[in-house]
Amino acid sequence: MTSHRVAYDLNEALLAPGEVAIIGAGPGDPGLLSLRALALIEQADCLVFDRLVSKEVLALANSGVRRFYVGKAANCHAMTQEQTNALLVRLAGEGKRVVRLKGGDPYIFGRGGEEAEILIDNGIPFRVVPGITSAQGCAAYGGFPLTHRDHAQSVTFVTGHCKGDGELALNWQALAAAHQTVVFYMGLANAALISEKLQEYGLGADHPVALVERGTTPEQRQVITCLGELVSTIDEQDLRPPTLIVVGNVVRLVDVLAQPIPEETVFASGETLELAWERIVL
Repeated sequence: MTSHRVAYDLNEALLAPGEVAIIGAGPGDPGLLSLRALALIEQADCLVFDRLVSKEVLALANSGVRRFYVGKAANCHAMTQEQTNALLVRLAGEGKRVVRLKGGDPYIFGRGGEEAEILIDNGIPFRVVPGITSAQGCAAYGGFPLTHRDHAQSVTFVTGHCKGDGELALNWQALAAAHQTVVFYMGLANAALISEKLQEYGLGADHPVALVERGTTPEQRQVITCLGELVSTIDEQDLRPPTLIVVGNVVRLVDVLAQPIPEETVFASGETLELAWERIVL
């Protein structure tokens, strides 16, 4: 067979001095980065990046690039959002080609909209490059879909914590509706509330849940459990951020679609796959 090299014409202007590119770096695996994102990263004078941007993605930049870490974790910020905004404005004002790298997609729980507003207010040109959000990456790598005609006709992405660590006030009745998948980002700290409210509004204690820690990376760990055992499973397995909480019957498909089921996939109480599903189903 004859091998053909595919030529990709991105048909896009080069990143200009004083311009900012807000880029989704995906959930961790550098192979999930888009071609456009890669092309812009290679042009950057400055990289402003979050905690969840993998070192493999950062390594794709030129050796002379200036790096600015602005990562955020619960109660531990390298920079406040206001300081990050000011940094972007300053670097662009100095005529630098700035790439703002965010884990996942910048417009899905990435504060990309807030930063774009600041750039507009300061007359700074920018462009946005979407990325694969962690829900998509974790589901695909975990061996289950987010939607399925027989199990889930919709999928909802939900933040698991509120601005300023306020009360997590959500439309729990809507989230507990049948035939959907609900994905909680950053939800470990509120796992007890999530479990309680979804059961209060109609989901059974046996409703399946997947917990995916550091999805799409070599450190990915996946735990299959159910709503009634969500908190105890998190404690027993010592799951840490970033961990995605996926609630829905699509999780049951992991025994069919994971080929093979990763060795890192474990089940509450150390059960085998068959025993876990037998308990959850029954």
